[in-house]
Amino acid sequence: MTVYDLANRGLIRISLLAIGLALFAARAAVAGALVEFPNLPGREPVHLIGYLPRPDAGLSALASSQRGDNAPYPAVVVLHGCSGISSHSAAIADRLGAWGYVALTVDTLGPRGITGRRCGGQIVDQAFDAYAALRYLSRLEFVDPAQIAVLGQSMGGRAALYAIARDLAAQYFTERFRAAIAYYPNCGVANGSDMTTPVLVLIGEADEWNSAERCSEVAAPTSGQRADRPQRLSRRASRLRRHAIEPWNSRVGRLGGIQRAGCQGR
Repeated sequence: MTVYDLANRGLIRISLLAIGLALFAARAAVAGALVEFPNLPGREPVHLIGYLPRPDAGLSALASSQRGDNAPYPAVVVLHGCSGISSHSAAIADRLGAWGYVALTVDTLGPRGITGRRCGGQIVDQAFDAYAALRYLSRLEFVDPAQIAVLGQSMGGRAALYAIARDLAAQYFTERFRAAIAYYPNCGVANGSDMTTPVLVLIGEADEWNSAERCSEVAAPTSGQRADRPQRLSRRASRLRRHAIEPWNSRVGRLGGIQRAGCQGR
């Protein structure tokens, strides 16, 4: 084992500990488990970590209105904002678990030794991490590999758009996400790009960080869009007024989110 390998394992352990402490400090009702999974070949770090709740285990099973084993389940890759993975990121995954999805919140910053806020500097890493998570989830026996969506908030929303844009990250992969949802993202990264999957953008008209008007260009189909390519879905801004407003408290949250974008829960 090389010095680099030892250092990488050390960062993984520190990141796992940090996530666990964040959940404990926030007194979060933890429904899932901390997991380690392989990064894409040739990318660093070699392993990534995340938080994974599932509908048939833990508090997600207790909170769910469904009973019994309905596996394989649809799944959602969750991309955090620029503050990194936190109890808030875990709460999003827990809520998805209660709705019938396997959810994997991916930590892009911790395994790379990045602390504090990092807004925008890790967009490419985060988009490629989403594909590593997609491959990992696709190999789990309780996940339906044809029903995996990606959801991102703020920086993670921008990375989700980067991930599914045909001439950006998506050009390097044969795998496709079933749907994408971006909460209050910076949409400039994907303007003018064809999307490889249906996408729903949710942003407030009064967002003080990112332009809602700019996101309307992502929601509108391009004049040369081919009939055999997935159509872009609408931008919704009337319910979410400001940046980082809690989406789950809005009616847009569940009914206008994953299910509208095309990845159905059970």
